[in-house]
Amino acid sequence: MSLTTGGIRKIISMSSTSTDAAFQPVFQLISIKAVGNSNGVRRRFRAVLSDGTHFVQGMLATQLNHMVESQELQNNSLVSVSDFMNNSIQGRNVIILLKISVLGNPGERIGAPSDIEKAGAAQPSSVPSGAAVKAAPMYNRTNTPPNNAYGRTKPSDSSSQSPPKNPYSPALNRTSAPIVHQGVSGSPGGNPITLISQLNMYQNRWVVKARVVSKSEIKTWSNARGEGSLFSIELLDGSGMDIKATFFKEAVDKFFNLVQVGQVYRLSGGRIKVANLQYNTCKSQFELNFDQNSEICLVDDDGDIQTQTFDLVKIADLEQAEVGRNVDVLAVVQDIGDVQSLTSKKTGRELQKCDLTLIDDTGVQVRLTLWGNQATSAKVDFHPHQIVAFRKARVGDFGGTSLSGTSGVFVEPKIPETGNLKHWWETQGSKGGAVKSLSNTSGSGGKMASFTERKSIADIKNENLGYNNEKGDYLSFKAHFSFIKKDKEGGAWYTACPNKEEPCRNRCKVTQTTDGNWQCDRCQGTYPECTRKWIFSGTVADDTASTWVSVFDDQAMTLFGGATADEAHAQYDNQDIYDSYFAKAMHTEWILKCKVKNEIVNDEPRLKTQVVRMDPVDYATECRDLLTEINKFRM
Repeated sequence: MSLTTGGIRKIISMSSTSTDAAFQPVFQLISIKAVGNSNGVRRRFRAVLSDGTHFVQGMLATQLNHMVESQELQNNSLVSVSDFMNNSIQGRNVIILLKISVLGNPGERIGAPSDIEKAGAAQPSSVPSGAAVKAAPMYNRTNTPPNNAYGRTKPSDSSSQSPPKNPYSPALNRTSAPIVHQGVSGSPGGNPITLISQLNMYQNRWVVKARVVSKSEIKTWSNARGEGSLFSIELLDGSGMDIKATFFKEAVDKFFNLVQVGQVYRLSGGRIKVANLQYNTCKSQFELNFDQNSEICLVDDDGDIQTQTFDLVKIADLEQAEVGRNVDVLAVVQDIGDVQSLTSKKTGRELQKCDLTLIDDTGVQVRLTLWGNQATSAKVDFHPHQIVAFRKARVGDFGGTSLSGTSGVFVEPKIPETGNLKHWWETQGSKGGAVKSLSNTSGSGGKMASFTERKSIADIKNENLGYNNEKGDYLSFKAHFSFIKKDKEGGAWYTACPNKEEPCRNRCKVTQTTDGNWQCDRCQGTYPECTRKWIFSGTVADDTASTWVSVFDDQAMTLFGGATADEAHAQYDNQDIYDSYFAKAMHTEWILKCKVKNEIVNDEPRLKTQVVRMDPVDYATECRDLLTEINKFRM
């Protein structure tokens, strides 16, 4: 395929593809070089475009990086350009390639092209009236100041002539003044609406019209560089693409109460940056940052933007989903667990969580964990058998396949799938048929496995549990304690720090000093007394096998009817009373939830089973469950 004759001369005379949509030239990229990639910034690729006669400097948009990294695009590749922007940087044209197709590679340069800038053929393109405004890069804005700080034309005064103003004068400093737009065409300053799908890093004047589909809580931070607050929203526009927008510091106070989920707004005056995929789940490869100078206006909802868009995934397909992926799920809420508190190992802060059991028309269940305010209000926001869409829940492998968090909750959304799921639930799902659970081996805390989800002790060996998951496997079974090891030297406990506050919270081990005090290495405190926490091992058995288990303080207190290790320590010198704690617990039957994990001890592999939760057997419920299962054989 031949190169487009005169293509370079024409492309530099255009502002973007919108000037002539039929113009899709074929160029040769005679040089591709990487630039940037410092301070964690995603690297860019500079490219030189040639039509065989002239060449011009260009840059690949970041969404094309993969073409270079996969070597699909190399030096001397022939490409068809279907979308581009022309930017003027320091008086030179730079063509931003937004969308291209690779046609081949002749292996050598075609012709002897010369720099069109030096040839004098390139002049900065002027945008015709009514055409799209050419975007100037944010890092190289012109130093020529407008007549006033807000960019409006200042009325001329024939009686006086103002001297030229210094563009760096504090009088023109915009840090404390918003970019105010007044205009027509439904957008500030008369600028046309920019679709989210068309945003890129080289635009500094854009207006987005979008619906707020989710809004986070206010978060605060504090580090060596200072402290502040932020919140984020997700915007959806008429192109069907969503983008994340974040507000910082003063913008939080100004816009948090103004921006409401479900409303449509016109937004401008923000900054475009490359999306941080670690914290961004939106489709756009960019994200927006707004400050107190940005402009956000509520506009009429004319119905051209969807209320919500979902990329629904069936629960049965989550088993094959990549861990860490964010998915949209439409499901029936079968069960709402109790709100539980736990302490973050990373920050030491107390967290609230609530587990929901979800099911859809594949007949498969999964556990979804909600956090923070979503967890504390779960029993108010949801009720059993309600159809709910959860947007962008994160797939995890904690206790099987599970979901965690969600960026949006929509009760009975108005989509066709809602009616289909409701019909399935009323005609089949609610009738109590066979159900598979992806989260039946749930982790510590949460809802105990149901009667049909239990396993046996023999399944630890039969299913090779603990060996194939580095985080360990979980299972629930009914068993009784056949032996409890109580004769550890000093008692069946360990000495813990008496500090109830962070970072110890009565958990960290302390050692006794020569003066009789107790020293904690974690909080560096010295105390005259310590507290004691249960820790011991024992064996449990069912009708299939027996196994050693480790029991820690919370579970031990359940086993001993609430007795603490400090209470037992007070009776340690009275052997009969001390032994009675363990004698009462022997041969008692429990529903146990255990974590099984293969660990290396003294350079040898050892399978360890730890009790993470134990519930007493409700024999009335147990009998009903048994009868239900027996009746299934008669059907």
